[in-house]
Amino acid sequence: MGKTTRVLAWAAVAAAAGGAAWALRDLPAQLGAVPAGARADRMRRSKQYGDGRFVNTVPADILPPHAMRDTFVELLTGKQRRKPLGTIPVRRPDLGGRLEPDGLHVTWLGHSTALVEIEGVRVLFDPVWSDRCSPTSFAGPKRLHPVPLPIDELPRIDAVVISHDHYDHLDLASIKALLTTQQAPFLVPLGVGAHLERWGVPEDRLIELDWDESAEVRGVTLTATAARHFSGRKFTRDGTLWASWVAKGARRSLFYTGDSGYFDGYKRIGEQHGPFDASLIQVGAYNDAWPDIHMKPEDGASAHLDVQARVLIPLHWCTFNLALHAWSEPVERLAEEAVARDIELVVPRPGDRINIDALPALEPWWRAIA
Repeated sequence: MGKTTRVLAWAAVAAAAGGAAWALRDLPAQLGAVPAGARADRMRRSKQYGDGRFVNTVPADILPPHAMRDTFVELLTGKQRRKPLGTIPVRRPDLGGRLEPDGLHVTWLGHSTALVEIEGVRVLFDPVWSDRCSPTSFAGPKRLHPVPLPIDELPRIDAVVISHDHYDHLDLASIKALLTTQQAPFLVPLGVGAHLERWGVPEDRLIELDWDESAEVRGVTLTATAARHFSGRKFTRDGTLWASWVAKGARRSLFYTGDSGYFDGYKRIGEQHGPFDASLIQVGAYNDAWPDIHMKPEDGASAHLDVQARVLIPLHWCTFNLALHAWSEPVERLAEEAVARDIELVVPRPGDRINIDALPALEPWWRAIA
């Protein structure tokens, strides 16, 4: 190898190393932080905490021994169409109108991101604007449709609510954007505040709650409630808590599942906090290999009935390919279940703003591209 060739080879290696370093520059921050000090002391006092981690009230087998083998076989042999054939229709929502003091509107922004307007208060759940739900910008599940509205064009938000710290629910770039463009507090389950604190969120904008604890924001009470799931942004699990959420005003109320397997806690939530005007229910990214941590559509219908909600809006489907079922399977199965169990179902397009008091007829828009 001549001198010139060696120089070019070293230059190529240096360029590749520099490119890799640039691509991974945000990785340490993406991994978040380990709770410490007073935050960790408070976690240890939680009824949900034991033996150094948070636990479910109903034990959950996150990945049974056969799960990886069966998933790999299905990945190679399955015939499911896991992406849409055409372009997902996205609506740009009109959020600039007057807020109704007695109203309840839900704007689905894709996956589990939803903007709820309840009695004149705007609550943003699990904001994810990044192209990938991943700790890196070059690998991981990629968005199948654009976000209906740029994050810096959101109207005034009164509260940002996080269900747990997985990458498809807690997004570093979105948190940083909301930190600078909004003044709203961030409501999170126990321990999750450590991530946000590392990302620059000041203490006076952080509200950490255990299950059954509440905070009031402009007359709307937000309560962290139980879920059956797990947490973690690294290789270890359950160092922070996960939660579902109740939003309740003087007259209107809504339930948000976050991620969860089906469990009897939904009936207790319905008895304690219901009935609800609407439920936002996780129905996608399920598999027989992990039945305890993500609900199937039929489970989602049961959860909706258990919490005593009137209108069901499905979440956690359409936007990211996170499981091996067909892209449209969650809402197809849910639509059948809704008919069989007399459930009032609305399936919005990304960006649709739903008035819970004036529901549109169910339109199977997904079938044209499935």
